[in-house]
Amino acid sequence: MRKRLCSLLLGVGLFPAASYAQVESVDPTIGNIAILLAPTRPTVYLPNSMVRMYPVRPDATADQIQFFPLTISSHRDRELFSIMPGDGSPAAYDEEVTTPYFYSTRFDALGVTTEFTATERCGFFRFRISRDKTPLEIANRMIGNVAIHEGNIVEGEEQFSGMKAYVYGVFSKPVEATADSVGDRQQLHIAAHAGLLEFRYGISFISVEQAKSNLQHEIASQSFEQVRDAAKARWNKTLGRITVEGGTEAQRRVFYTALYRSSERMINISEDGRYYSGFDHMVHTDPRPFYVDNWLWDTYRALEPLQTLLNPQMEADKLQSYVRMYEQGGIMPTFNTVAGPMACMNGNHSAPWFADAYFKGVRNFDLATAYEGVRKRSLDSTLLPWRLGPKSPLDDFYNAHGYMPALRPGEKEIYPQVHPFEKRQPVPVTLGNSFDDWSIAQLARTLGKPEDEALFLKRAGNYKNVFRQDKSMMWPKDESGAWIEPMDPKFSGGMGGRDYYDENNGYTYTWDVGHDYAGLIDLMGGPQKAEANLDQLFREPLGRSQYEFQAKFPDSTSMIGQFSMGNEPSFAIPYLYDRLGAPWKTQARVRTLLETFFTDTLHGIPGDEDGGGMSAFVVFSMMGFYPVTPGIPVYDIASPVFDRITIHLENGKSFVIVAHGASRQNKYVEKIVLNGKPLEQVWFRHSDIAQGGELELTMGDTPNTTLGALPASFPPDSMRVHPEDYR
Repeated sequence: MRKRLCSLLLGVGLFPAASYAQVESVDPTIGNIAILLAPTRPTVYLPNSMVRMYPVRPDATADQIQFFPLTISSHRDRELFSIMPGDGSPAAYDEEVTTPYFYSTRFDALGVTTEFTATERCGFFRFRISRDKTPLEIANRMIGNVAIHEGNIVEGEEQFSGMKAYVYGVFSKPVEATADSVGDRQQLHIAAHAGLLEFRYGISFISVEQAKSNLQHEIASQSFEQVRDAAKARWNKTLGRITVEGGTEAQRRVFYTALYRSSERMINISEDGRYYSGFDHMVHTDPRPFYVDNWLWDTYRALEPLQTLLNPQMEADKLQSYVRMYEQGGIMPTFNTVAGPMACMNGNHSAPWFADAYFKGVRNFDLATAYEGVRKRSLDSTLLPWRLGPKSPLDDFYNAHGYMPALRPGEKEIYPQVHPFEKRQPVPVTLGNSFDDWSIAQLARTLGKPEDEALFLKRAGNYKNVFRQDKSMMWPKDESGAWIEPMDPKFSGGMGGRDYYDENNGYTYTWDVGHDYAGLIDLMGGPQKAEANLDQLFREPLGRSQYEFQAKFPDSTSMIGQFSMGNEPSFAIPYLYDRLGAPWKTQARVRTLLETFFTDTLHGIPGDEDGGGMSAFVVFSMMGFYPVTPGIPVYDIASPVFDRITIHLENGKSFVIVAHGASRQNKYVEKIVLNGKPLEQVWFRHSDIAQGGELELTMGDTPNTTLGALPASFPPDSMRVHPEDYR
């Protein structure tokens, strides 16, 4: 649903009224049809909360809904329990309304209108039923049981991923119900009378009794309208942290929808001061909230830096949750779910997250234990993709030689620890862990550990071992140190390039050296040659048909030349012109990417959205700045799409970005003034935001090729500074 309002008074009263509505500008259907892989969902939830609901269907064009989950568990949307008008079969629907806080649709053949709203741990369905004896089904989605008591009370449990979820729900009036089973799953078949039927329920990961307590605390006797209006007010509080003026209506929809999607994860699973931990399978009492469901390979680049900026206190609780996970499970996770650590992707990316938050002033977490966990993950655990556990012989090779070796063409894998589909991914494993080890080195210095600092700084340079000088590209090499040949950096490596790369090809990974762009530029032969290489990235043809390329690289979508907007390792690439003396090219590229690939349509996401990872890139880039190197507390300036952006900070201060004359044509920054002082550099510090102030940009339609052109004005060289120097 899209409502067009000129202004909205925030019900919570914490922030000033925006020039444009926030929650009414959100369109949850944006991206509901995927480019190739996973679509977004029109999900109803409160920020960072346990209950999340969306209609389950193949995609937004499907004319039938299969069911409504009572919540989803975690990564890749595992639905828990379900409710559905009818006999459990998919049903045609019409007149759908989607917002972050409320959902409604009509099933004409059944004579039922279904509505939904949510609190943090509870959901509230309302059914408007036109016929007597209308069927309604509640069911397990996995192994479990559901039962009805006293005519209107529903209790159930469901097993998934080695743990359980529980539900306690209450119908507003008695219903007739029968039960049966399908395998290990139970179903309740309800015959509902004409009129209004409400179903409010609590979810718990502790017990049915706790689910009942959650329901009593969060909904109790409130009406549907009261719960819906409170959810709307909560969203206006969250989205109101950033207010914008100017831009088009479509741009505001894209922006606030991206901010909505950036507010889903991590999930607070604490219930009355307790939580079930999938990391040691115990219930813990803790006055601090416990957060789960994070995919750091996707989120450390943009989502977590955005939340560090907007919600530093919550970010500290999330970081401390990671410390608890390490204490309880013995491994510092990169991916985690409510059920525990998840072996997914590659890297030790909690390290840059800890470093980035710490050097931006988030201190309320146990840094010493966090450091212990990331150090152990780097030195004593396997670096192999999609694996958790002790070191393998390949890890010993990495530690001795400074790179992950690739198999030669036709060579068979001899190590059983290597995932049969995900392969070794030798180049991204080397690059990612180089960044992670750089982050650990910065923390080691902060903690007064000079020997560790020297060790991890040396390991941070490992990326150089896979840079092939004559090709000016990141290239796999075998265990003897020989470059892999024959090797096409556009297309070799099997499915997703995983024999050598991962989801993206060599053109993308050549630039994935977030901690040492200056070193990468030197390897390429200096700024002039590096700029030519970067230009060519956006011009280099696929060298084959698009369908042939996408069949092999389905994650590498929305291409401009060899640049893929559809995957996270690309996010910083368009900003690298700021380090080459040509920031006007960053301004033009970022605007082109936003305008081309992020639209207010069903197709408006250029790849997997990945739990807010891609949406946070949109939020930053539309505001006109981006955290290119997590761990260094500075931001690169690009090209705001709005006339005025106000960030309302948690400390009560505000940071205002004014972009005079910003428009589709006026995408170039002609002049920069920070708090009344002219700047020749195209970057500013996190502390400039945190202290409040104003960044004033004069925009024009012609590039200012001298602004930010001198090396002295480039963003900080991460390998030659310490993050504390830029606080």
